Formats: sequence, structure tokens, C-alpha cells
Amino acid sequence: MIGTWSAPLQTSVAKINLTFLIEKNESYHVTVKTEPLPLNIVIQDVKVEGNKLLATGIFMVFEEKELEMELLFSEDTFSGNMNLGTLGKLHFEGVKGEDNSLSEKLLKEVQTYRQSRQIQERTEAEIHEEIDKLLNKMTLTEKIGQMSQCQASQFSFGGEVDSDPPEQLIAEGKAGSVLGAFDIHKVFELQKIAVEKSRLGIPLFFNADVIHGYQTIFPVPLAWSSSWDMEAVKRACAISAKEAAASGITYNHGPMVDVTRDPRWGRVVEGAGEDPYLGSLMASAMVEGFQGESLANEETLIACLKHFVAYGAAEGGRDYNTVDISEGTMRNVYLPPFIAGLKANAASVMNAFNIFQGIPVAGNKSLMQDLLRDELGFDGMVITDYGSIDELVIHGIAKDNKEAAKLAVDAALDIEMVTTSYSKHLPSLIGEGRVNEEQLDEAVRRILYYKYKIGIMDDPFRYIRPDFEEKYHYCNEHLEESRELAKKSIVLLKNDGVLPFQKDHGKVAIIGPFANSKDLLGPWQFSKYGNETITLLDGIIGKVHHRSKLLHAEGCKVDNEIVGGFEEAVRLAQQAEVIILALGESSGMSGEAASRMSLELPSIQKQLAEEIVKLGKPTILVLTNGRPLVLDWFDKNMNAIVETWFLGSQAGHAIADVLYGDYNPAGKLTMSFPYTTGQVPVYYNHYTTGRPLTTMNQQEKFISKYLDGPNEPLYPFGYGLNYTTFSYSEIELTKKVMSRNESISASVTIINTGNFAGEEVVQLYIQDLYGSVVRPVKELKGFKKIYLQSGESMEVTFTITENDLKYFAADNSYKAETGEFKLYIGTNSRDVKEVGFELID
Repeated sequence: MIGTWSAPLQTSVAKINLTFLIEKNESYHVTVKTEPLPLNIVIQDVKVEGNKLLATGIFMVFEEKELEMELLFSEDTFSGNMNLGTLGKLHFEGVKGEDNSLSEKLLKEVQTYRQSRQIQERTEAEIHEEIDKLLNKMTLTEKIGQMSQCQASQFSFGGEVDSDPPEQLIAEGKAGSVLGAFDIHKVFELQKIAVEKSRLGIPLFFNADVIHGYQTIFPVPLAWSSSWDMEAVKRACAISAKEAAASGITYNHGPMVDVTRDPRWGRVVEGAGEDPYLGSLMASAMVEGFQGESLANEETLIACLKHFVAYGAAEGGRDYNTVDISEGTMRNVYLPPFIAGLKANAASVMNAFNIFQGIPVAGNKSLMQDLLRDELGFDGMVITDYGSIDELVIHGIAKDNKEAAKLAVDAALDIEMVTTSYSKHLPSLIGEGRVNEEQLDEAVRRILYYKYKIGIMDDPFRYIRPDFEEKYHYCNEHLEESRELAKKSIVLLKNDGVLPFQKDHGKVAIIGPFANSKDLLGPWQFSKYGNETITLLDGIIGKVHHRSKLLHAEGCKVDNEIVGGFEEAVRLAQQAEVIILALGESSGMSGEAASRMSLELPSIQKQLAEEIVKLGKPTILVLTNGRPLVLDWFDKNMNAIVETWFLGSQAGHAIADVLYGDYNPAGKLTMSFPYTTGQVPVYYNHYTTGRPLTTMNQQEKFISKYLDGPNEPLYPFGYGLNYTTFSYSEIELTKKVMSRNESISASVTIINTGNFAGEEVVQLYIQDLYGSVVRPVKELKGFKKIYLQSGESMEVTFTITENDLKYFAADNSYKAETGEFKLYIGTNSRDVKEVGFELID
């Protein structure tokens, strides 16, 4: 039984290729690879009885489940049973060796379908002419079908939906897009049904959530925003699109561009943090990366901006909760990244779950029609978030699903994601004259327009490319890009000089649940290569000359103890010169429906850290997490703190590159880290109050402060250390008074005063000192990344124009108001130089 064995496995979700690698040293070891659906199987215990192998372990798609497996071998064939929980107990039969026949057969079959199909170049007028011809042929059922999405199988991203099988819906022209087709074979099967069996043969969109990678996983968006490197993020999104499109995916449910100020909200991991300016640049970069220069390119994806709008302002940081903010806050804080994404030509927008001004967004005509379409000029597709039309009833804005469907259509929502309010109720609403068929026609026009733009109206199978799957998925070039972005995303929060390590350092103990964990990819990823993730231990092994100098103990699980785990961890740590504590959150503790009341690390991990600190040895905290955490105790007790987030496929290599000085960390936080959970939301661009806390009045009582802690965060927005140090000169302005048609240049000289070459993110902030409404204490308005050798200096200049001073004012217009301003330049939002200037008419 030693060697490689393969078998096809038919599940309710997809046909899967199973590949087993069975090895024996002192004991048996089994590695299982599944494709194209990533089941992330890890075999933990193996028992062999003659020609029978029994194994137990875990598998994970969204959450971790237990697995049992039995294999029975003959000379060249084998059979097996595998219990996969919700997928059932499945039987399979296979052969010795690796079987790539599924992909080879699919490639041959697809090529026969594509031989006679050519993409036609059409003008905009020609596209609309073709759409009108097709629209005139469509029945009401077929129009509603284009506005309806179904799931690829019984697998569900949310609540269960009572619906006919996808094959039936597609054949009857009752579905225009499909969610959750992880298997390229399933994409081909369903697209064939649409083209060959539906009356008009209109091909399908295939939708997926490609948030930070498809098979090659990049750092989570909160991490990659910490790179402040828009080109690197753009490349990551382009690679993600390239890999997904090769598997037949055409429509991405991303990027998420919500501004996020409350780290209790699990979905902060998917965004760019608390600042609307940086969030806007990120939105542009991600849209440009996913969509490329042209959607006609078969290596791009339709980008969908989500969640419109203000989803990140959920009260209490609790997912799906109420949002209650002013028009000014919505427009000045939460709307700018969406505007930037629209300017980058995002083809789609997804509605938010929350209410705005008391009306749920899915039925909010003033937001979706008046603001998004009429004011902002968006003429692309709007897709609902999962179940959000049905939830209009639960919110209490609609009496029933029929009324909910009317509200959604009136709000110009084009596609209903998976649920069935449109298909069930639009026919009667039109029959009663409560909805006009012209409203449906406009929605269908927008949908068909993009089906022409991506070329599937000419060649429905152009994105089904198993040969390019093999070429692109998890290839070395993409892995190297992931590693580079991962290094740039790491933020050094504290360092008393213990870092970087020397490669000939004494013994190093790596202690903690993330010391050798592969749970470094984060939420919202579906890579079938999860088992190949580079762990922290893997990365450090690649740096040391002698493996014997590395000691490793788990100590505890993420949220529970290991019998004898503390004792083993302490015993090994006592033998080391330096200790790495690898602590953090599991992937399931971040993301959608993963809100937390406390921002502390799980108590068992804190207890482990306390035991290790008692040893009095140099200790470095390496964090794996998807949100800002409370680190006050660690800041006082660790010699260094390295924030690594969820870094993706090459996480361990990237962290080791930083720890050993092969890369000088330059990441900067895009969300503030509080001293305590009770401070949140805490963010840098807050308003002043009538009784602000200052250095002069700290002993007074009747001011805006806490009795038991500071107002400011532990680590502010824009914060991040380096292995070197930088000094800033005073700011020089070209002038101190500026009229509206002029500009001011502000310059500082930066000197690398340390011993290492390094990169610095020089940050520009502006404060409007008085106006028709209160303005934030400072707002990011620019930044520049510079690289300096030790002792080298550079002058950095920013140009400020009237446009940098504009905001949504009290009279509901965007304008810059005359008066005095402060300009700040520094290494983060707290540590800045300042100077004043004035805007005049």
C-alpha cells in the first residue's frame, strides 16, 4: 500500500479526485489531496491491519469536521469508504498511481465545443442592439430567470433555500447565474444545460467569493492593506482572477470596501481598515486587479463592490446588526471607497444587510436608485446579498415576501442571490400592475450587457480551461507574489532590539498553537492546497543551519488545553536562548458571523504566555489573527511583538524572512489597536468634543475621558516599527495662505538614523480647524513610501489643493470652506510634525 493511489469520488457537491500518498518510516503517514473541491483533509491517526488501512482526522470547508476513513488494498487497485459528515458516507474505488484523467477528458470535450465559436468585437451600440433583439424574444419567466441566481448544489452559503434542482432551473430558463460551483466539471455541466436545453440558450454567470486568493492564497485584506502598496495588492487581485477564471468563475463577490472601525466585527478582516482615503485607494486597486484592462480578457473577473453602504458601522460590532448614522457620516466616511471603486469601473455592486435611516438597504430606493444610480451614475449590475430580500420581512419593512420583492425591484436590485422572492412573486406583481415589466427589462439589459462584455454570449465555454488550471493554480510565480505581499503586510509592533535574529543564534523554542499550524490562510478562502501552507516552524527550519537548534511545543490549542501541554512547553523553553510565542485566533474566529465581545486572546493562550514569561528569557510574540487585539499585557511583557495577521500560502516563509532580517518590516496599521475592549470603537480620525482631553487637563474631572484608562489606542492608525529608525525635520511650506485655484507644497526631510536600510511610509494628515460642521482631529490625505540606506536622507514633498480640503458639508454639498487648517506629516497618525495654513476665496 506504500505509494500514490487515486480514485474519483462523487459527492452531492461535485465530482472529486482523491489522491492518497501513503508513506512509512517508523509509522504510517497518509496525505490526502482533493481536487477541484478543497476538503483540506488532515489525517491524524493511522492503523494498518494486513491490507486494510484505518484512519481518522479532520477536514474543513467552512468549519472543521471529524473524518473517518477505511481503505482496502489489492495489488494495483483499492477501494474505500470515507465519512464526510454532511456530505455523507461515501464509497470509492481507484487504482495505484496519480490519475489526471478527469481534466484530460474535460479538456478534450471543451475543445470540441469551442472550435466553432469566435468572440465578436462589437461597438456599444451593436451590443445594445443585440440585447434589444434578445429581450424582445424573452418571456416574463425568462426575464425573471436572468434576475435569479441558484446554487450549484445543495451546499449552502447561508440558510437553506426551498428550490428546484439547479439543473431543472437552468434548463427551464429560470436561472441566469450560479453560486458555489467549486468544480470546473460542474461549471461545464451547468453551462451546457443553459446553452443546449434552455429555450434561448443564454449562458450563465458563475459567481464566487474570491476575496484574497483562489488557490494561491494571499494575506487577508486587512493584512495586505497594512502594506500600503497599491500595486502589490492590484497584482494579488489580478492573480486571484487569473486562477479563478481558469476554473470557469466569471463574477466575483468582492472586493469588500466597507470602512471598519469596530474590531469586534468579524468582517474587519475583509476590509482595508478605518480610513476612507486609504480605503478608496485600496478599492481602486482591487477593482483594477480583478477586472484588468478589459473584461473581454478571459483571465479577469467581474468585480462587485460590497456592501453598499455602511455595513461596517454595525452597532456593537455585531454582524447583521443595526446601523444608525447620519447622512454626513455616511458620505464622508463610508461612501468614498465605493465612489473610488465606481470610478475604477466596477461592473457590480452588492447591497448591505443593514438599515440606513430606518430602511433596510435591499429595499432602500433613496440609496440604491437615487444615490447609487442617479447621483453616482452607476449603470452596472446590483446583486443582493444572500437572503437580504427575504429579510425585509424580518426587519419589519415588508408585510410578506411579495411586498419585499416589490421593494427590491423598485430599489433597482437586478439579481437575487439564491433566494426565490423574485421568481415566486414578480409574475403576480406585474399582473397586478404593481411592478412594471419595463423595470425588469432594465435589469435584464444590464445583466445581458455584461454577458456580452465578458464574451460568453459568443463562447459560453471560454472560461472553462482545465489546462490553465494546471498551469496557474498554486504555481511558483504566484506563490512568490504571495510571499512578497505577505512580507510587506507584517507590522512590527514592538522591538527592544531582540530582532532580527542572527542565523547562528542559539537554541530557539517555538511555543504555541500556531507554532506548526497550517491555519494561516484566514476566512473566505477555498484553496485545495491548504495542506501545503508553510507553517512558522517550516519557515524557521529554512533559516537555521542546524535543525537541532529548534525546539517546538504546541502548549495548548487555540481555545482549550492539552493535557501536559504547559509542562512540555516550559520544559523545552527552558533549554532555549530565545522563545517565539506563536499565538492568535483561528480562521473561524474572524470573518462573516464571527463577531467577538472580547478582543483578548483566548484565556488559555494568555495563561501559556504567563508561564513562559516567568522563565525570564527573551520572548517574541508572533500573532496570527484577523482583527486588532488587546495587547497591553503583552506590550509590557514581550521583548518584541510581530503582527502577522493571516498571511496566506507562504506565511511561514514570510514571517521567517522578517524574524531573521532577510526583510526589514515596513507595514503600518490600518486599524487602531485599543488598550482594552471597552474603548472601541477607537479610531484616529474622530471628532473633537467640547471638553477634549489634553496634556494640560488630565487631572480635571469634567472632561471627555475614562476613569480607568486612556482615550488613545495602544497602537494608532499608521503605526509600525522598523529595524531601523527615521527622523523627520520640521515641515516647510511654500506659502501659508492659499486661494482656491492655487496649491501649497509641504516638504520634510527624512533621515535614516539607524543601522539598517529600510522603507518608511511618510504620512500626510490635514485638520480643518473650524467650519459649518465639526471636522475630525486629522484626516489622512496622502502618503509616500521611500527607501533609505543607513545614514541616507531624502526630501519628501506633498502638494495640497482645494480638492484635498473638501467634504460633505452642512448644506448637503461637497466643498472646501475658507479658514485655517493644520497640516501634519509623520510616521503614524500620532507622531507627527505640524504647521498651519489658511484657505481664502
